[in-house]
Amino acid sequence: MNPFRLFSFSQTSYNSNPLRNGSHYDKTLLWLLLGLLCFGLVMVYSASIPREGSGYLVRQGKYAILGLIMCYGLIRIPMWRWQQATKYILGLSIFLLLLTYFFGTSGGGARRWLLLPFGMRVQPSEIFKLVTIMYMADFFKRKINILDDYKRVLFVGVPIGLGVFLISLGRDLGSMVVIGATFLALMFLASMPQKWFIASVLLSIIGTVLAIVTSGFRMLRMGSFGRPWKDPSGAGYQNLNALVAMENGSLSGQGLGNSLMKHGYLPEAHNDFIFSVIGEELGFIAIFTLIVIYLWIVLRAFQIGKRAESLRLHFNSFIAFGIGILIALQSVIHIGVNLSMLPNKGLTLPLISYGGSSLIMTMIAFTMLLRVDYENRRVIRGYPVTPPEEPQQHTH
Repeated sequence: MNPFRLFSFSQTSYNSNPLRNGSHYDKTLLWLLLGLLCFGLVMVYSASIPREGSGYLVRQGKYAILGLIMCYGLIRIPMWRWQQATKYILGLSIFLLLLTYFFGTSGGGARRWLLLPFGMRVQPSEIFKLVTIMYMADFFKRKINILDDYKRVLFVGVPIGLGVFLISLGRDLGSMVVIGATFLALMFLASMPQKWFIASVLLSIIGTVLAIVTSGFRMLRMGSFGRPWKDPSGAGYQNLNALVAMENGSLSGQGLGNSLMKHGYLPEAHNDFIFSVIGEELGFIAIFTLIVIYLWIVLRAFQIGKRAESLRLHFNSFIAFGIGILIALQSVIHIGVNLSMLPNKGLTLPLISYGGSSLIMTMIAFTMLLRVDYENRRVIRGYPVTPPEEPQQHTH
């Protein structure tokens, strides 16, 4: 198969623009995601003014525009095309992780970024998060009838394990945890045999513990989370100031742009601790609303996945489930860190925190979710969504 033809718009793959007819897609989900994106730009600007004026806003705005242009094209690609491309994208993402290990740049104690022409950077671990979902969805779709055959599914975790290992070499524990947890959650949803699932969980826990105990700065973070006042000028510095920001915000906040803690007290106010800035400036009502929005998005992703499953669109179903799991993990860990309930992991808040790779990959993930919902609606209306050589799905 020619990999360059996987995303060609042939008569069988190009189903016009799914966004032209409002009954063919989830308008509420789309507009809510666009609203989060705009809100994120506002908060990145507010949180980064003391550090770099409008610099972060300009860069994040460029990433957002680039992401919107990409997603406008990607929404037209059928999910079966994505499935055909999975093995190529998986190989490319692992290759990028390998390049990052040898030639990547460091920041915040981790080697995460790969330099591109024109001064741009890409974070391959962000790509690998979505690739993990695609790989697992592809595997489960192809092997759905032999999941209880140990010998035939023994190596399902090898590509993911290799990617996680390369990420661990760059000391990016946050991405390791998210990818590993997403992998385990999808195994659970695929009804893998209980003993295999338990063994995978135990191996993941052992790997995470080893990654922590072999790193001095991670041990310091583990010792300070939940009680940052024990080391207020060291490992607990950011978490303590995040809690102070939350307390300053109270119920209705200090007003947009009026955060005190973003003035040097929260070094990553525009990224890892943007939730605290939102809490300080807009108050408890705003952050509670934000949590409800993320919860609704996750539940909607699972609803779309369940509908795809009932229509026997197995690849689509696992894609939707995986995206819901990924957004839930990222949101919970980011918010947990800001509330000092979890050690600092360096994870972004989806669609809101600063970060080009994270923003674009999150936008692509949501585009795939909208496409799954679109294809669900097409099948219900009696239209084909599978390759010409495969039998078409029918509703009952």
